[in-house]
Amino acid sequence: MAQEFDSHQPPDREHPDPAGLDPHAPPENIEEPRPRSRRRRRRTRLLILFGALVLIAGGLAVWRYLSSYESTDDAQVDAHLHPVSARISGHVIRVNVGDNEFVKQGAVLVEIDPTDYQVAVDNAKADLATAQATADSLHIDVPITTTTTSSQLDSTAADVQKNQAAVAVAEKQLAAARAQLDQAQANDVKAQHDLRRYQLLVDEEEVSRQIYDTAVAAAKASTATVSAAAANVEAVRQSVEQARSVLASAEATHRGAQTAPKQIASSKARALSAQATVDQKRAALEQAKLNLLYTRVIAPVAGSVTKTVVPGLNVQPGQQMLTIVPLDDVWITANFKETQLRHIRPGLRADVYVDSTGRTYHGHVDSIAGATGPLFSLFPPENATGNYVKIVQRIPTKIVIDPGQNRDRLLRPGVNVAPKVFLR
Repeated sequence: MAQEFDSHQPPDREHPDPAGLDPHAPPENIEEPRPRSRRRRRRTRLLILFGALVLIAGGLAVWRYLSSYESTDDAQVDAHLHPVSARISGHVIRVNVGDNEFVKQGAVLVEIDPTDYQVAVDNAKADLATAQATADSLHIDVPITTTTTSSQLDSTAADVQKNQAAVAVAEKQLAAARAQLDQAQANDVKAQHDLRRYQLLVDEEEVSRQIYDTAVAAAKASTATVSAAAANVEAVRQSVEQARSVLASAEATHRGAQTAPKQIASSKARALSAQATVDQKRAALEQAKLNLLYTRVIAPVAGSVTKTVVPGLNVQPGQQMLTIVPLDDVWITANFKETQLRHIRPGLRADVYVDSTGRTYHGHVDSIAGATGPLFSLFPPENATGNYVKIVQRIPTKIVIDPGQNRDRLLRPGVNVAPKVFLR
């Protein structure tokens, strides 16, 4: 009966074996289940090994994916805000935009009353015309002054030469008159001596009375000749003095005419000064035209407008009236930790998830800031002193969105984003 026992069926515990065998004892043939146990253990080991390999491969894949990028939740959309301020003072008469309205570059945003500035332009035009006329007149005077002074210089030089010749002639005439005086005086001396001799002879009646009378007449004539010669000398001397006076006057006039180059230079300087005045008035006119142009406040860029001005407001130069947010020129500022920047370089591909739109935008790293963010604050921290705990700093990194992805202008500066920078 033991040979007919089916080893695959468990013994019936309620009916003990009639041979008196223990029902809990293993069957006599114990060699048959061993190959199946080995196969089962081998299969279990293979399953465990396969599971371990799958876990290792999955872990490696997860580690490789997580190490292939750097991400941060400290990031936001940024843009350059363009404040629009008044460049002149005046009364606002019209505001052509509303709050949050999108405007194009060059659009007229605000209009200031242009009346006063139009009057200033008209006055500047009149001042320029007056200055231009004065400058033209002085420019005409320059060649006239040049010709006149040159002619005066030549004329006075000729007068000096003529008067010098006249003085020389008068001096020669004076010398001749003095010689005649000397001759007359010598003749007079001889005549007087002859008169005295004839007088003695007449007294002794050695000569006739007629001869004596002739001697007396000759003596009187010689005396008169001396007086005439002396008078002639005095007259000629006065002529010499007069000629010298005329020469001195001519020389003075000539010296005055010798200032011709200075007069010409002075005339040219006045003309240049008048031209400078013209330039000054022209610049004033240009400034007046610019002020008139500034009465129309133009949008410097395209973007969304936030205004703080209303019609009727009196504005002053530098007073901010609007702010334009250029929605077409935005980027991402990601504040990565300094430990994350080890492998981040400009040009790396980046994906940016935007919370407000629920979209992922593609872009690339443009640049990395030159210093940490706190250093640009009003009171930068000094981490090198007084801190016993090392503080991990964050460095702003600029990520540029690829063209064409923000056509709907949904990226608004200041919204939070989550960028991923792929390192490979």
